[in-house]
Amino acid sequence: MSETISIQEALIYVMVLTSASDGQMTDSELAAIGDMAKTLPVFDGFDPADVLPAAQRCGERVQGENGLSDLLALIADVLPVRLYDTAYALAVDVAAADMDVSREELRVLQLLRDRFDLDKLTVAAIERGALARHKRA
Repeated sequence: MSETISIQEALIYVMVLTSASDGQMTDSELAAIGDMAKTLPVFDGFDPADVLPAAQRCGERVQGENGLSDLLALIADVLPVRLYDTAYALAVDVAAADMDVSREELRVLQLLRDRFDLDKLTVAAIERGALARHKRA
């Protein structure tokens, strides 16, 4: 994977990988991806209309021979270390969006934690925050 992508596209890939890992992307997950791409400061200058094309490119890349492994390496190479926790937080928010975190989503989250070498305290804080944000009344 010699082709490079933007930081924002790498973050879209993280969210798409998480959402699609269980074989389906729910409306809640898709809405969460779109909303984050429209509102979060890390996406300043990113055109929300580019979310779908980026998601499609992610899907194409993951279909390759070592798709998931290569994609995770690309993401980690593109993202500055200071955004690793941000990427993980986006993935957790997407997984929590439909309040049904699948085994496959948990596995992707584990792969991201390992790839980004996130400490347990950071991971716990991110996950607890997502749980609090996505609770229903």
